[in-house]
Amino acid sequence: MADITRRLGWRHLRGAPTAHIRHHRSGALVHDGTGLSFWFRPLTAALSEVPVDDRELAMTFHARTSDFQDISVQATVTYRIADPAVAAARLDFSIDPDTGAWRGTPLDQLGTLLTETAQQHALDVLARTPLAAALVDGVAAVRERVAAGLGAEPRLPATGIEVVAVRVMALRPEPEVERALRTPAREQIQQEADRATYERRAVAVERERAIAENELASRIELARREEQLVEQRGTNARREAEEQAAADAVRAEAEAARSVKLAEAEAARSVTLAEAEATRSVGLAEAEATRTLKLAEAEAARSRQLARAEAEAAREVGEARAQAQAAWLRVHTEAGVDGTTTLRALTATRLAENLPRIDSVTVSPDVLTGLLAKLGGDAEGAR
Repeated sequence: MADITRRLGWRHLRGAPTAHIRHHRSGALVHDGTGLSFWFRPLTAALSEVPVDDRELAMTFHARTSDFQDISVQATVTYRIADPAVAAARLDFSIDPDTGAWRGTPLDQLGTLLTETAQQHALDVLARTPLAAALVDGVAAVRERVAAGLGAEPRLPATGIEVVAVRVMALRPEPEVERALRTPAREQIQQEADRATYERRAVAVERERAIAENELASRIELARREEQLVEQRGTNARREAEEQAAADAVRAEAEAARSVKLAEAEAARSVTLAEAEATRSVGLAEAEATRTLKLAEAEAARSRQLARAEAEAAREVGEARAQAQAAWLRVHTEAGVDGTTTLRALTATRLAENLPRIDSVTVSPDVLTGLLAKLGGDAEGAR
């Protein structure tokens, strides 16, 4: 679409490189070409914009084959407007001078023309072709027929249209028919798959049989070798037992001889030790007797000396005590004390010296009263 701007009652048009602009003023052609840019007055200008680029027209239509089966055709036609002046004269490519938009729908008219023309040629070729052939070779046949038909169509050059290419993407039957057509191929594929599965299973069974045979042969060989191994182990065990018995006999003989030698040596050692112990015991007994005799003699001498010393001490003590008592008696006699009383006091003293130790004495009031009375009576009598 052309770019139109407004300036003080004037309009400025700027076209695209792929758009052919035709400007008429008062019936005269003023501007004609692509990529134009000019000023114009909207009240006196008649503008047309014809696209000259390649355009793609996608079409989908239904056709019927010779065996009366419905089939859909998907195709694309590439075209361009080769003569913009003729196209602008045959179709309404005029644009609004204020907005630059087409006043009509020229491209829709071109699309309808191309679609109907292509559909006519496609229907013609498919109507004489069965469905199976159409699905196999129909794409190329329809493409060639549509291209030839569009190239030979006189209205297209008269409108300034040039067909660049024709492409047919697919020919599809109805879904039910397509599933029915797929069934034989699917069944065949399934049969091939089943046959491959059976062959694979047969090969697997054969391989399993071979593996089982190999395992059985391996087990037989293993059993045979185990039998040989058992026999060899028995032989080795017998040989080892014989050698062990011989070694045990030699070891027993050596142990017996060693025990005899040890017993003889132990007996000789015991005799030697007994003799030495007897000699030692005799020596110890003699030494102990000599020591005991010496200790007895020393103890006797010591006892005699102690007895002699104790007797001497007793004599000296007795003499000293006698002298003390004599002096004590003499003192009491000189003091005028009665001899009988002195002897009683001396006797009490000796008795007190020989009495056992008394820690405490309990004197009752009766005894104390009697003693005091007696002492009082003795005192009065003495007076």
